[in-house]
Amino acid sequence: MQDWLNGQPLDPGLQRDRGLAYGDGLFETIAVRRGQPRLLDRHLQRLATGCQRLRIPCDLAQLEVEVRAYAALLGEGVAKLLYTRGDGLRGYAPPAEPEVRRLLLASPTPAYPPAHAIEGIALYPCATRLATQPLLAGLKHMNRLEQVLARGEWTSTDYAEGLMLDQDGRPIEGVFSNLFLVCAGRLQTPALDRCGVAGVLRGLLLDLAAQAGIQSEVRPLALDDLLGADEVFLCNSQYGIWPVRRYAAANWSVGPVTRKLQGSINEILE
Repeated sequence: MQDWLNGQPLDPGLQRDRGLAYGDGLFETIAVRRGQPRLLDRHLQRLATGCQRLRIPCDLAQLEVEVRAYAALLGEGVAKLLYTRGDGLRGYAPPAEPEVRRLLLASPTPAYPPAHAIEGIALYPCATRLATQPLLAGLKHMNRLEQVLARGEWTSTDYAEGLMLDQDGRPIEGVFSNLFLVCAGRLQTPALDRCGVAGVLRGLLLDLAAQAGIQSEVRPLALDDLLGADEVFLCNSQYGIWPVRRYAAANWSVGPVTRKLQGSINEILE
């Protein structure tokens, strides 16, 4: 009996894919500019870390060749790399020798309003909280249901992003961004050892801060740390840095550390 999709026979190449069945895989969303994949080394390193933790085989050299070739054809836009454990029989047990499946999907460059980066944004207080799972913390695995639920909480264009807390009420990240605070000139970002996604731009920003002589710290942050910060901003490899101007009853101005890092990142992402 052949399986069906939307009332029609299903492509045999997808009917047993564990990424589709269980979210058993990882993904990377790579900005492409002038035929070049931006921050590719960092994207591939994060994927390799995820594959090691999930025990999925990974050939980085092959992936790099494929992504670069795909980006050259795409020219401008976003290349989404889906990397699954491949096919499996019914049941959760992974195959002893998985044959991974690699998908590259193209989409246009996101058209975010320039005002988000210049003037800053308002941050929505999401009720959906991130589950604690240290084994998956930091990884960009294929199960993003928490983010889907959180993003469905608001429709108003007054908010460009939402803040997600963990089960203990600590700020972790935006729905599709990483979170940074500036307190007395010192850069701070939440530890991601229990939940959250370790964004590639987050790692780059920590490196750039060190090069610029800006002290930085990765640690568990309380909501009071956020509310008492001098500057707050979000980052993502697609849009760079967005200053945060408002969250709940708290308000901030766009500060000098945010602007300095924004300038450094923009030079790299252009």
